Amino acid sequence: MSKALVPLIFFILCHPVVGADLEPGQPAPGFAMQDQYMKTHSLEKYVGKWVVLYFYPKDDTPGCTTEACNFRDDIFKLRALDAEVLGVSLDSTESHARFAEKYGLPFPLLSDAAGEVADQYGCLTEWRGMTIAARHTFIIDPGGNIARIYREVDPETHSAQVLADLATLQAE
Repeated sequence: MSKALVPLIFFILCHPVVGADLEPGQPAPGFAMQDQYMKTHSLEKYVGKWVVLYFYPKDDTPGCTTEACNFRDDIFKLRALDAEVLGVSLDSTESHARFAEKYGLPFPLLSDAAGEVADQYGCLTEWRGMTIAARHTFIIDPGGNIARIYREVDPETHSAQVLADLATLQAE
């Protein structure tokens, strides 16, 4: 198979097969999920703060680790912008606990084992016969509305892009 076809095939396979057609300005779908410490997080607990809700395919895989560690490394800059980071995948709370401990992740990793929240956000997809969350991110404003949606994410540069966009959104 041609190397040029691999990214195209990956995009087609990882394109969400179900979910909402969310757009900036719409209310973010509510959720209640447990994190790696079995603590429940709901969107309503974050009213008044900016939320970076990022969906990712699988704990402790190369791209997901890069993305999580970049958010970890930028956490003080993100919090200075009054933003909280929440990672979401279909992995279990136990898997999240191992992943967070291994890499010193200082933010909640939420377990969406049934894929219901990923489905609401249009992130539920199939890849190699597995149901996973596609790598998508949503910036949610302090009023609970979607401010920015990222459907194409580069794990290497995404945290920096989110930081820049948060600063722009807050300046508007």
